[in-house]
Amino acid sequence: MSCGEALNESYPAVPDAVPVARRALATVAATAGAAGDRLDEIRLAVSEALTNAVVHAYRGSEAGRLHVTAAVASDELWVLIGDDGRGLHAWNDSRGLGIGLSLISGLSDEFSIVTRASGGTEVQMRFDLRKTVAEPPAVNRGDRLAQQPRRPDLASPR
Repeated sequence: MSCGEALNESYPAVPDAVPVARRALATVAATAGAAGDRLDEIRLAVSEALTNAVVHAYRGSEAGRLHVTAAVASDELWVLIGDDGRGLHAWNDSRGLGIGLSLISGLSDEFSIVTRASGGTEVQMRFDLRKTVAEPPAVNRGDRLAQQPRRPDLASPR
C-alpha cells in the first residue's frame, strides 16, 4: 500500500526488487519535497540498505522478503528496511566491499540497525528534508570555472 508521503510494502528478497523498492521510496521522498542531490543521497542510502538485505539476510536458495516502510513527519523522512533473515553477523562468506553501512551512515541524518522482534534485521534511517546539499566550491581553471566534485563526508557525525 503506498500513497503520497507514506509507503508500506513487502517485496521478494531478490536483486530485481531493489530498483522497484528504490523507485517507490524515491517517489515518497520527492512528494515530500526532497530534490536534487538530497534526493540522490536518499536513493543511494536506501539502495545500499535494500541490497544488503538481499545479499546478506538469506542463505543460498532460502526465499525471503524485504519489508519497506517510509513515512514523513515534521519535515523528516523515516525509512525502515527489514528482513526476516539470519540477522546481522560477521560471516566468512560475505560478499561485497563492506562499505555499505558506512555509506548509509554518511548519507542519512540518523541511522540505526536493530533486531526485529519477529526475527531478522531492520535498518532505520532518518533524512531531514529541509536540509539541502551544499554545492561544491568552484575551482578557477585559468579562464574558466569548474565545479569541484562533491565527496560525501562519511566520517561526519550527521
